[in-house]
Formats: sequence, structure tokens, C-alpha cells
Amino acid sequence: MMKGVQLVTVLVFALACSLSSAYDPSPLQDFCVAINDSTSSYAVFVNGKFCKDPKLATADDFFFSGLNTPRDTSTPLGSNVTLLNVDKILGLNTLGISLARIDFAPYGLNPPHIHPRATEILVVLEGHTNAVAFAGLSSQNPGLITIANAVFGSNPPINPDVLAKAFQLDRNVVNYLQKKF
Repeated sequence: MMKGVQLVTVLVFALACSLSSAYDPSPLQDFCVAINDSTSSYAVFVNGKFCKDPKLATADDFFFSGLNTPRDTSTPLGSNVTLLNVDKILGLNTLGISLARIDFAPYGLNPPHIHPRATEILVVLEGHTNAVAFAGLSSQNPGLITIANAVFGSNPPINPDVLAKAFQLDRNVVNYLQKKF
């Protein structure tokens, strides 16, 4: 009987003392500038990219020229997104960040979307005619899923009867939207 009580006491104590925590692991190094050449003598593979020898890193590895330049907004949506991720700024590798500049024509929009690998914060600056926004994303490769494309342009297509019922639309409208995407 005493051993059973001791065993229960130990188990309860073990459960009470076991803590778990979730966090991003510390990076292996301060930075890992991405390179596309795996034949380098310092070709360490980290976070999906090969790393440049840290001694060869330059300021240009962390720089993008032209973020201050407005982009063409004469698109069907009236907007233009310039995404700066690890593919454009090689020094972002392993830092867990990327950014975007979004230029808007009057009444332009950035369609509803999600970033499956990131959280986004957006700051909109006012302009006299066009507007510009800057977004910070919590991933070097945030990904993008545009809702309309995912719903109406999926492959294989979602059954039009399901979409008509879900969105309370006429089936002809759903068919029209599926043809657009």
C-alpha cells in the first residue's frame, strides 16, 4: 500500500513539475547570407539556403535599391506589391523577416489573402493621389494565398453547387467566377 502511495505521489509531482514551452530556437549564428552556389568551400545549408562565408558578407547583402520608388499601379487591382524576401535580400536568410511595399492607385486594393508562414503588420502612408503601404512579415519566406484564387481557381475545382450554397450565390455566378480564376 505504501509503495502505491509513493508511486502516485511521484507521478503527481512529476506531472506538476513538467513544464513545456514553445519558442523559436536561437539562431546558429548571427546571420547567414544566402548564396546560390553550393560548391563554395563554406557551403553550410541553413533554413533552405546555402550560406556565404560570414567573412565575405558585405553591406550589399542586406540592401535593396529602389524601395523608395513608386511602382506602376495601372493593374486590374490598382495596386502593385514589391516583396522583399530572402530571394531579393540575401542577408535576410535565417533572420525570420521580410517586408513588402504596396503601391495603391486611388480606389486600388490588395485582395484578401493570407501568408501561411507569417504574421503581417501593415502601415499605410497617405498620399495626395496614390498611397503607399509598408508591410513587415515574420518570415523570410511568408508565402501567399489569395482567397479568391484559392476558392474559385482551385485545381481540381470545388463543386460549383458547394460554392453556390456556401456563398449564397446563383450557380451561374459561381461558374462565371471559376472561369475568371
